[in-house]
Amino acid sequence: MSHASISMRQDKAAKQSLGRDPRMMVLRLRTLIALFILVVIFAFTAPAFLTTGNIIILVKQVALNAILGIGMTFVILTGGIDLSVGSIVGLAGMIAGGLITEGLILPMFGVSIFFNIPLVIAFTLIVGMVVGLLNGLIITKLNVTPFIATLGMLYMARSAALLRSNGATFPNLVGSDLLGNTGFPAIGAGTLMGLPWAIWIMVVFIFIASFVAARTPFGRQVYAVGGNERAAELSGVRVNRVKILAYMISGFCAAVVGLIITSQLVAAHPATGNSYELNAIAVVVLGGASLSGGRGSILGTIIGAFVIGVLNNGMVLIGLSEFVQTGITGFVIVAAVVLDQSQQRLQRQLALQQATAQVLDTQQGKEVA
Repeated sequence: MSHASISMRQDKAAKQSLGRDPRMMVLRLRTLIALFILVVIFAFTAPAFLTTGNIIILVKQVALNAILGIGMTFVILTGGIDLSVGSIVGLAGMIAGGLITEGLILPMFGVSIFFNIPLVIAFTLIVGMVVGLLNGLIITKLNVTPFIATLGMLYMARSAALLRSNGATFPNLVGSDLLGNTGFPAIGAGTLMGLPWAIWIMVVFIFIASFVAARTPFGRQVYAVGGNERAAELSGVRVNRVKILAYMISGFCAAVVGLIITSQLVAAHPATGNSYELNAIAVVVLGGASLSGGRGSILGTIIGAFVIGVLNNGMVLIGLSEFVQTGITGFVIVAAVVLDQSQQRLQRQLALQQATAQVLDTQQGKEVA
């Protein structure tokens, strides 16, 4: 047997041994374990927690953070951050509300054009993607750090939302049969097989995003850019294009959430989505993604969204103060980051031990030979 073959077998065995280490298994499954523990605790302390009605409400709330988190996952995997998603949520709602209430105003002709709901949705989603495109271009072409670029866009998008109606609300977005723009509330209030549309939209996003991240060249390039941008560039990956697409996906997801919330409220308010970017980042971090990029998964983000959702829902049911809820949520996020760092240290330690063992085995083999 050749030395190369022996080396390959040793590497494979080392990886398998690393994966079987019980400490690593616990740390890798920490978010799922935390979710299970929370469900058990609230099942005993809040009698209404496991009722069908509450579970549907819980998952419906989770859907919003999950969809936002999916878009944020792609951005964070590239080593970036998107602080503008909350403002995009508000802007998307105001765009949709304005199109339904006032239509597209053409002052030069003195007319307003009203669109049917599918076109309103399409136009709103395009606006979300355009904001994401601007984020990507500022970061890649102007070399502005993602934090600063998206922080600036947070203010600009919120300003645009406020200017759309001078800070006022677009109420009663039911549309008009005469104008052919009815049906918008069905997005938030409609159901399919007893489940709200928001849940089904989340499920579709999970499947599509999981496939894209794990099974497509773009998904592999996203991980490559976040893992080692310079190496990815040298290997032929168009780094700037990957980053821009990641921010466009994030903007698209934020616009979807804006449409869902606006439909649920049957009204558009420019302050909608305030601080949602923090929730999106939280669920991604809880799901095991690294803020430095290159590590994370869509499934992990979804589990993180359920942890936040179950925690918030359970604390409300047992009557905890809102101020206490905020503190506990913050503690959970910090604990998740600490555990993530512990996992990385343990992984490096075990890898070093395995490498040392391989070197000793190789030396012993040479001495025997």
